[in-house]
Amino acid sequence: MKNYLFAIILIIGLNAVKAQNTTYINPALLKGEWPANWITCPGVPQRDYGVYHFRKVFSLDEKPAKFIIHVSADNRYRLFVNGHPVCSGPARGDLYNWYFETVDIAQFLQPGNNIVAALVWNMGVYAPVAQISNQTAFVLQGDGDKEEMINTNSNWKVVKDNSYTPCATDNGERLHTYMVIGPGDQVNAATYPWGWEQLNFDDKQWLPAKQVANPAVAGYGTDNRWTLVPRNIPLMEETMQRISKVRRASGIEVSNDFLSGSHPLTIPANTTVSILLDQTFNTVAYPELLVSMGKEATIKMTYAEALFDKQNQKGNRDDIEGKHILGNYDIFEPDGGNKRLFRPLWFRTWRYMQLDITTKDEPLVIEDLYGMHTGYPFKAVATFAGNDSSLQDIWKVGWRTALLCAGETYFDCPYYEQLQYEGDTRIQSLISLYVTGDDRLMRKALLDFYHSRVPEGLTQGRYPSNRLQVIPPFSLYWISMIYDYWMLRKDDSFLQQFLNPVRGILEWYEKNIDTSKKMLGPMKWWNFTDWNTAFANGVPDGAVDGNSSVITLQYAYTLEQAARFFAAYGKTNEAAHYTMLANELKTNTFRECFDKEKEEMANTPDKKTFSQHAGIMGVLTGAVPANQMKQVMQKVLTDTSLSQATFYYRFYLTRALKKAGMADLYYSQLKPWRDMLKKGLTTFAENPDPTRSDCHAWSSSPNYDFLATICGIMPASPGFSSVIIEPALGELTHVQGSMPHPDGKIIVALQRKGMNGIIAEITLPAKLTGKFVWNGKEVKLKSGKQSIVL
Repeated sequence: MKNYLFAIILIIGLNAVKAQNTTYINPALLKGEWPANWITCPGVPQRDYGVYHFRKVFSLDEKPAKFIIHVSADNRYRLFVNGHPVCSGPARGDLYNWYFETVDIAQFLQPGNNIVAALVWNMGVYAPVAQISNQTAFVLQGDGDKEEMINTNSNWKVVKDNSYTPCATDNGERLHTYMVIGPGDQVNAATYPWGWEQLNFDDKQWLPAKQVANPAVAGYGTDNRWTLVPRNIPLMEETMQRISKVRRASGIEVSNDFLSGSHPLTIPANTTVSILLDQTFNTVAYPELLVSMGKEATIKMTYAEALFDKQNQKGNRDDIEGKHILGNYDIFEPDGGNKRLFRPLWFRTWRYMQLDITTKDEPLVIEDLYGMHTGYPFKAVATFAGNDSSLQDIWKVGWRTALLCAGETYFDCPYYEQLQYEGDTRIQSLISLYVTGDDRLMRKALLDFYHSRVPEGLTQGRYPSNRLQVIPPFSLYWISMIYDYWMLRKDDSFLQQFLNPVRGILEWYEKNIDTSKKMLGPMKWWNFTDWNTAFANGVPDGAVDGNSSVITLQYAYTLEQAARFFAAYGKTNEAAHYTMLANELKTNTFRECFDKEKEEMANTPDKKTFSQHAGIMGVLTGAVPANQMKQVMQKVLTDTSLSQATFYYRFYLTRALKKAGMADLYYSQLKPWRDMLKKGLTTFAENPDPTRSDCHAWSSSPNYDFLATICGIMPASPGFSSVIIEPALGELTHVQGSMPHPDGKIIVALQRKGMNGIIAEITLPAKLTGKFVWNGKEVKLKSGKQSIVL
């Protein structure tokens, strides 16, 4: 919360510091303990909810050319230098891998006195499930001798901010769903220390900070509360985003003008009003509300992805008639001051925002209201277009979905959980690499799950997380993520650290094989596969009591990937064992579960239930013989008695279509995404309606498959050292696509020639070769631009 001028500085400052962000770290700080101290506020419960302000005034003879610092906190911080916002963090990890940010703050410094200040908060028992914590603390370490003057110690000052109270702590109960993103903020402006981050603020009443411990980096220390590691992803971006429309108002007439920032809106004294705003698309942002006057007024800001009707159904997301808002909220209580800026501690997700305002004896002036869009700074460089222009809508909405589900980790959904799950993250990572070429968040995700392992050898199903959840099939998807990364990037030193944990997961599964059936037997933990309506809590038949064809074949699928991965690093004996075991599982599962009369795979050997999932995995693994794949996949697509795959598992449906030589059907399988667009969704949902989340990353798979399936661009060998381009146009007559490659860009332009022919123009980066495949014919590809007519 700052004045209006600071709101403008915010936009400039955060963008400016991105250019200054540096990965340079004094090597001496990567060994042993730091000279700085972890500091905290004295006299407060260290693990309870609390918001704190830290300050340090220091003097410089001249403006430095560079001034590098390293900073972190528990739970989180927002750093200011001379009133300018510099960075936020830390990137979420765990106590063994507690990240610190490295930034050069020289651009914000001046000769003479300077102020470095930090807003630090601990959500305590209200913390998001994605937030791991020890206790309230803050640390700042200068990189070298000239910067050490601002190292955190007892010379820093601190105050507890009593203006904050957690609200919206019952989101899950009110929405009747699983919601674990943390509380809203209720802020009483009368007790907020306005101007605390400015140099001229009077901090005489503040306390000396309490020293907690010396910071230790990974591999050092004897009594660590946190083990520090360098941040391995860029800082999150922030850009101003105006709200588009006033959809309705009661108690006052409101036009769209006040949303422009140049037409303040006055709410008379002793008035109650409600204003529904429509961003027109789902977003993730920090709302910033600038107000004047309005002493003792109350402003409640409620955020929702969609409105609800009287039956609590969403219906068409564009419609508001007869609908109400229900969701996460913040409350701001103005003190009558001039241009007070409210910004919540954490970002919010919304398409709709409702302001419910009650004024007392003084009118309230809303000077401005906007969002600061935030997230991982992915930049789309891939392109896709075709003769069906509606595919552009799917591409655009899919990419927005992927962006909103990418922050300091990948999110399954930004509104309800903000948790990183392997099942979601595998798909998200492929989208990231195909659309942006930026692999840093995928690398962090692979490491996060590596750090999550439990004593049995499995990864946790989601991580970082302060609650234990083990989903054994998601451990398999983590191995698939490693395989994907291996195929798309040459990064041997990074990849080889995963050989042992991969081995441990596969051994856990091997110990669970039912030797009589030669399929997986009963398994512990939560064997989630898909949220389809026939699977109890997402778990297919046979997972709990034994002999699930779906999970047995997923294990076989993963064994084959692991065999190729292990063989590449000289582990030939293990690779041979994994191949042998995969073949045995596939053979026996097909024998036990394939119904010859139905030409369908059953969920278990008793053949009482059948699903698309069983058929998909049967084909994808090759358990179904090649000469039967097309018949089986035809049944998968047409037999509505099969329990159906949701948006998530349709990613694997597409993989199975490609395996069966039926990839041309992919284009016709886009109806679920077209239906979501018809319902006014601006991001893709978790499930078909009625759905919880309107923004769920696993439903963005078209942004991968438009390039990997329709354009047919796939790595043909590890490290993307060669490429195979095998288009599947379906009913399309022409498409164009491009995607990043480690050596440059792959560009394809495809035009049908008659019923069965094709004209292709393909450009490959220098040194990249491969092959083009069309209707069983192969043409070698070389680097550079080439034309093919078949």
